[in-house]
Amino acid sequence: MASSYTTNFSIEKMGTGDQSGTWGTTTNHNFDILDRIASYKAVAITTNADTHTLTVREASPGSGTENLQDGMYRVIKFTGALDSNCTVTIAPNSAAAFFIFINATTDSGSSGPYSLIFTQGSGANVTVVNGKSAVVYADGAGSGAAVINALDKPLFGTISATADTAAGDAASMGYTASEGLILTGQGSTNDVTIKNDADADVITIATGGTSVDIVGDVTASTLNADGDTSAGDNAAMGYTAAEGLILTGQGSTNDITIKNDADGEVCGVPTGTDDLRFPDDAQLQLGTGGDLTVHWDGTDGHISVAGTLNIDGSGETMATFVDDGAVTLYHNNVAKLATSAVGTTITGTLIATTDTDTSNTGSVTLDFGANQNFVLTLTGNVTLANPSTEQVGQAGVMVFIQDGTGSRTLSLGTDYETAGGAGITLSTAASAVDVVPYFVKASGSIQLGAVQKAFS
Repeated sequence: MASSYTTNFSIEKMGTGDQSGTWGTTTNHNFDILDRIASYKAVAITTNADTHTLTVREASPGSGTENLQDGMYRVIKFTGALDSNCTVTIAPNSAAAFFIFINATTDSGSSGPYSLIFTQGSGANVTVVNGKSAVVYADGAGSGAAVINALDKPLFGTISATADTAAGDAASMGYTASEGLILTGQGSTNDVTIKNDADADVITIATGGTSVDIVGDVTASTLNADGDTSAGDNAAMGYTAAEGLILTGQGSTNDITIKNDADGEVCGVPTGTDDLRFPDDAQLQLGTGGDLTVHWDGTDGHISVAGTLNIDGSGETMATFVDDGAVTLYHNNVAKLATSAVGTTITGTLIATTDTDTSNTGSVTLDFGANQNFVLTLTGNVTLANPSTEQVGQAGVMVFIQDGTGSRTLSLGTDYETAGGAGITLSTAASAVDVVPYFVKASGSIQLGAVQKAFS
């Protein structure tokens, strides 16, 4: 009875009574195959080859050493110098086997190093980049055979890395005593992407960058910044020993906006300014119970205080405002004006503005809005024209001084009223000084008192 061979590795199965006297040789060949199945070999690829065939067994195996193939080894390190990626075909396409492949090829030029692409049929391939290894299996499915990464979705209890990663790593985990756990990647958009179980990005590091983009919310007991922010930051938190906590932003309306849990603005720093702005009706509250508030209601400004509001200068009081009480104004820490339930108390003198005019002739209009008292030197006959600036309740004095010529007369507009309509007759002597008191009874009614003449 003729021998038969196993499907995958061509181990010879001798027929009953076959190979009398030579079974030992055949058995030794089978042992050699088994030895390879449990062993390692370095396989050199022809220099600059674009393709290479890794034979697991002969397509039509026969007895003897011809059955001993490189593809029978389980751990294979590929060497040789390449100038491009090389496709390694596992043959025949009916052989099902697993391998540990190591890409230890070198670069024959200056554009590498290069990858090895493992294939068996029209199915999936596995690419092993230079310097890396992979555990794969060929499914031996014939023309549609596939090579599959056996560790595509591995399940491990613990993985312990013992070496550093490198700049060209597509996706690596490493460890050094100084850096600890290291994650290194290389992608067209991100170098590192951490996703959740819905395949959504959670944390990303852009390709070639050092910034970490966190898609969702950050929850932490403490966030410690250790570097300064910069002018172009969209939204950054930083720290320096001199400035402490730094918040920097860049927006079209505000650079920084602080909001409440209703997404309403509490305050903000307008773009490009060093101002702090509160929206209408938002209060700046001071004190544990918010006892002092400052706010703008959209039309008017308000300062509210529970108790007494003090405005202080450098070590002295400038003003006090007592709730349901007095308002007191100070000069050099001394109270000068204080309100009360019955009026106002002035400590010291109350000086009103006085208009002193040394040249008056013809029609003269007094400005009662700007002045309380008037000192007028008459350089010709004068008529007091009706004013439009008098204020009801206003009172003061008018002083009329004759110039060196004297005999200047005073005529009155209709708004000026005298006792009995007699008018005002001034002293005529040169340089004579007369005083006339006045009181504004109503608009258009300025009452003049008796003239006090010839002061000297």
